[in-house]
Amino acid sequence: MRAVTVVVVDDQALMRQGLRKLLEIEADIDVVGDAGDGVEALDVLAGLPEPPDVALVDARMPRMDGIELIRHLQGTHPGVRALILTTFDEDGTVLDGLRAGARGHLLKDVPPEELVQAVHRVAAGQTVLGGPATAHLVAALHSPDGAAATNTVPEPDDPLSDREREVAGMVGDGATNREIARALFITEGTAKNHVTSALRKLGLRDRTQLALWVRERR
Repeated sequence: MRAVTVVVVDDQALMRQGLRKLLEIEADIDVVGDAGDGVEALDVLAGLPEPPDVALVDARMPRMDGIELIRHLQGTHPGVRALILTTFDEDGTVLDGLRAGARGHLLKDVPPEELVQAVHRVAAGQTVLGGPATAHLVAALHSPDGAAATNTVPEPDDPLSDREREVAGMVGDGATNREIARALFITEGTAKNHVTSALRKLGLRDRTQLALWVRERR
């Protein structure tokens, strides 16, 4: 099986080299480059024979920060999946990163084995959120005054059916397929099918993006 290729982007040299060494000891991960900021990262990517699978990106860096770098990657290297690794536990970093196209968000105090697993999951197209990031996302999916928003999404011209819209609203509130099934008196498989159908119709890749879609329409 081909190793997952990674570029590490962090303005702190000690952290950058530490992350590189941590990942390089994994037989199925190949670190193909590193950079101290977003500008340098784009130069590194331009010099590689092919884009890496994953960019492990710090959120705050000089010249070009991680969020701006991820936006650039969406246009110039859309196949590179970005995983944000940051010291800062902030709502804006999580939401801005996901909107920019990041596939994950972890804090730098994450255990090494969890980071390695996250790199593999992101490379496979999954979204990875650490505990604090998940908490921020769920908090953002509620109305500004702190009251929970309703489960429906009032968007008459969206492509979803009434049931899909109802399920999407529950995803926006953080409900699992099992919880959706119990609340709507349907099977878990049916709940999953509604989620899958909503993602397909909206052109979204996962539940996290669906939750953000819900929030933007509330």
